[in-house]
Amino acid sequence: MKRWLASSRSLIALALLVAGAAPAGGHELGTIRTTVTFSRNGTWTADVTIDREHLPPGFGAAGARTSAVRIEDVPKTLPRSAIPVLAAIAEDSRPFFDGRPVLPERRAWVPSEKPDAEWKLRLSGAIPGGARAFAWASEARLGSYLLTVWTEGDASPQRIWLEGGERSSPLTLRAAVIPPTRTQVALQYLKLGYTHILPKGTDHILFVLGIFLLSVRLRPVLLQVTAFTVAHTITLALTIYGVVSLPASFVEPAIAISIVYVAVENVLRPTLSPWRVALVFAFGLLHGMGFAGVLSQLGLPRSEFLPALLSFNAGVELGQLTVILAAFLLIGLPFRHKPWYRRRIVIPLSLAIAAVGLFWAVQRLASAAAGGR
Repeated sequence: MKRWLASSRSLIALALLVAGAAPAGGHELGTIRTTVTFSRNGTWTADVTIDREHLPPGFGAAGARTSAVRIEDVPKTLPRSAIPVLAAIAEDSRPFFDGRPVLPERRAWVPSEKPDAEWKLRLSGAIPGGARAFAWASEARLGSYLLTVWTEGDASPQRIWLEGGERSSPLTLRAAVIPPTRTQVALQYLKLGYTHILPKGTDHILFVLGIFLLSVRLRPVLLQVTAFTVAHTITLALTIYGVVSLPASFVEPAIAISIVYVAVENVLRPTLSPWRVALVFAFGLLHGMGFAGVLSQLGLPRSEFLPALLSFNAGVELGQLTVILAAFLLIGLPFRHKPWYRRRIVIPLSLAIAAVGLFWAVQRLASAAAGGR
């Protein structure tokens, strides 16, 4: 009888122990959940949902470890105890692209569907250019958790169960969300800048030809082109960065008027006037705003903004130099030393350029007036 009682007590104790442990194990399975989304604009977002009721006691209390992690958009109503928890999760969670860890550009609190039971942390950033594979890891030892990976345009996600502290197997990124490399961006915008001059930039071509026709000597041409280049580089950058801005209804007619002025001065003055370079510089400022308008429509990649901007400007310069080189080979080299060069080539071509520029100026002013009604 005593043996039976002792065995019964042991069984009851074991049952109570198992019963007490079972809820902890069951809740531990869902302490965190992570959903990663890849967008076609070349960005990634990771939403980490935290089951606040079943976090281990004292989790995130080591404030010194997480003091460098800043969580944005935290509401004033959120308990102060949540901040170190969110910071710890943010520090412990990271994506890997092609095997290399990438730090989030932003860590923010986002509202949860169950605010009384869950907290949600959002990590986000740019996908590295040319990346092919993605993996996820969380160093937080919070048991098993579900990783869900969505790709914009796909109907169903990929789901993986992970243990806290381990890294997922690499997942192949869809081509639609992979941003180009820096080299690819540079080549793409170099081409866009060049084609904006040749063959698309007729007004800029005529302006450069007007500069070329003024003199048979190379120095005056290079002096004007340099002033024009420096000026439009300045306003292209300032306009793209939002420092200066003028409406297209002013810029486009002014560009046409600049063409008229340069061409008419070629007819009236056979040599480079002292103010010509300054005026070309001023006109270059206007043309730079025109380039910026086109570039704004094309868009600049967020992750490679500066390389794209510089490459576009370099493409514009190559286009302008191509125009000057072609004019020199076709007109300047064979005819510039002929006694009739100015009478038969410079004046007629300059008058034709002035006529086209005047037509564009009237057309653009009329269009701007109609648009303002």
